Amino acid sequence: MEIRNLEHTDFETIFHGFKKAFADYEIHFEKEEVRSMLKRRGYNPQLSFAAFDNDEIVAFTLNGTGTFNGVLTAYDTGTGTIKQYRGQSIAGKIFTHSLPFLKESGISQYLLEVLQNNQKAIGVYRRMNFEVTRKFDCFRQTIEHIDNRKVNIDCIIEQVDTNSIRQAQRYCDFSPSWQNSFESIERGISELTCLGAFLDGKMVGYCVFDIHTGDLTQIVVLSEYRRKGIASRLLQEVIARLKTDFIKVLNISSDNPTMPVFLKSKNIPLASKQFEMVLPL
Repeated sequence: MEIRNLEHTDFETIFHGFKKAFADYEIHFEKEEVRSMLKRRGYNPQLSFAAFDNDEIVAFTLNGTGTFNGVLTAYDTGTGTIKQYRGQSIAGKIFTHSLPFLKESGISQYLLEVLQNNQKAIGVYRRMNFEVTRKFDCFRQTIEHIDNRKVNIDCIIEQVDTNSIRQAQRYCDFSPSWQNSFESIERGISELTCLGAFLDGKMVGYCVFDIHTGDLTQIVVLSEYRRKGIASRLLQEVIARLKTDFIKVLNISSDNPTMPVFLKSKNIPLASKQFEMVLPL
């Protein structure tokens, strides 16, 4: 068995290993969904590593790189091990193997998310000196069960570009998770839709979403315009454009005072909880 980076490994080989590693999980990934995920999360093949057995990927860690809260960061985009190779600590060996290369590239911290009920993984990460930095809530609902009643507000919803979204960062009173960040939006903009809500010619809210995966990346309203139905109008437009029969909202900080309340008011319930964990390098 050999551990090496994925600089010269094509996507088909990576996806084959990815699919086999998650074959016994409830959630299954389509090829284009994985391709899009890697793009948005900043996948860096030079700093991603896999264990190969006879040139077949049997375990892997796909790392994204970028700036997170002003710090050059590596992010665990996906870690998996094929079922018959589990229990051999291969993922840990891959991570240990990767550390010198990450440090040499100037990476200052390693970031990941883990389900709060995955105590085994959390224990492993704590032993590696990862610390919990935030708690995240994830929401999901089928379209037919969302409270999508008509909202009586005279605002105009129009498609906008990334410059408008970038300028609207001041609306945010929260720090997005890695995959919901503005860097992620810019990396994946060709597959995302950005809508702005306008009152009297002023953009007072916006949302970013993926019509093909049902992922609502951001939905934000300027603080003084909240509780007027603007977020509800944006959500209506999102639902009208989605090509999925569900919507998902991932990694909302548990201490966010407004977003969980809004989602629950639309009958979009909590589906899972995650920890954000960081290891300084």
